[in-house]
Amino acid sequence: MEKKTLFDKIWDAHVVSKIEGGPNQLYIDRHYLHEVTSPQAFAGMRERNLSVFRPERTTCSPDHNIPTLNQDKPISDPVSRNQVDTLMKNAKDFGLTVYGLLNPKNGIIHVIGPENGYTQPGMTIVCGDSHTSTHGAMGAVAFGIGTSEVEMVLASQCVLQPKPMKMRISVEGTLNKGVTAKDVALYIISKMTTGGATGYFVEFAGSAIRSLTMEGRMTLCNMSIEMGARGGMIAPDEVTFEYLKGREFAPQGEAWDKAVEEWKKLPTDEGAVFDKEVVFDASDIAPMITYGTNPGMGMAIDGNIPSLEDIDAAGQISFEKSLGYMNFAPGEKLIGKSIDYVFLGSCTNGRIEDFRAFANFVKGHKKADNVTAWLVPGSWNVEKAIRAEGIDKILEEAGFELRQPGCSACLAMNDDKIPAGKYAVSTSNRNFEGRQGPGARTMLASPLVAAAAAITGKITDPRDFM
Repeated sequence: MEKKTLFDKIWDAHVVSKIEGGPNQLYIDRHYLHEVTSPQAFAGMRERNLSVFRPERTTCSPDHNIPTLNQDKPISDPVSRNQVDTLMKNAKDFGLTVYGLLNPKNGIIHVIGPENGYTQPGMTIVCGDSHTSTHGAMGAVAFGIGTSEVEMVLASQCVLQPKPMKMRISVEGTLNKGVTAKDVALYIISKMTTGGATGYFVEFAGSAIRSLTMEGRMTLCNMSIEMGARGGMIAPDEVTFEYLKGREFAPQGEAWDKAVEEWKKLPTDEGAVFDKEVVFDASDIAPMITYGTNPGMGMAIDGNIPSLEDIDAAGQISFEKSLGYMNFAPGEKLIGKSIDYVFLGSCTNGRIEDFRAFANFVKGHKKADNVTAWLVPGSWNVEKAIRAEGIDKILEEAGFELRQPGCSACLAMNDDKIPAGKYAVSTSNRNFEGRQGPGARTMLASPLVAAAAAITGKITDPRDFM
């Protein structure tokens, strides 16, 4: 019998037809929609007088453009307000489930999918958003699509996709003190570079990966896109099942037992072949921070920025440009550098586990006076858990305030923008020029590194507090 990878098992089971020498027509189990990439798709549907083929398989939630304060008031920015209103109207007109502002199920689409049990092992999942790869953590084939493809899925529940190559990245061993899933992601991207997985779908494997919680796995798969991968995934196991059990839209009762039986068949067969195999040692990974303007420009927090000689000739110009933008010098350390903003949140690190880690770290300390901190839950469910667990009280005592759910300062599409020239330690996924606001300088890091910076006012190794 043919040995198959996790990816092949799911992909092959969803192929409706193959175009000779071209893409596959792939059936999609779950379609997520937000306000940014859907308006033109709906306009195209209206133009062609089409209805949504399987409305029960689409879930919508505004997240990118929404404010994280005063959500009970009309959105002040006219562009953002129009985007959100348009999604609400389109969802209503086409009979789709939508969780609007202040709905208890509203939040970042990649946070609410798994936490409500919509995302399940063995599924194909798409959204007009590159970080759809997050859902791969549950053992699903999940990837971002463009607006014309969003229309295709609405109309047919299928999408045309060339089948990517397969890569397995194994991280073996035990993670060091203070090292989180975010550090694993930033470490892998720093080694693979931002183009190292282009053309591949990546399965993360190995003992260090299996040791991650479900939320940590989502963080890792979320960032897989930053090394050029089409998506990232992790085989479902007891951690997955434990996380999913009892969630509203997950199978219940007898259906649950049947589903788990099927899900247990999904992991890669012993002896299945990948197009590429990469192995890392968990003990080599330290708490990480980025120093440049792409997620691949990362280093151990106590390390030094590479010197010009360490960079290959082809990359030297962009390396210098990047450091010029950040106002850093080759070879220097970042430890002790003053910062201005800390952002905890996004589809990368806006889950309850991230808030627990941050609160645990700042407990008994005070926020530094020079730091503006934006702590933004990924959903109302996360916010509810924060209050239920008393995390809000710990944060308050340390001088932090909680904002309302949304994408917030991950990207400059709402009111939460980092001012020009200011330094932000951010738990989000991208540090491109202007990503968090025109002229903003972003350093990507884990919730622990963000917490250490928030209480010291400067780049600090979180291990110093442990």
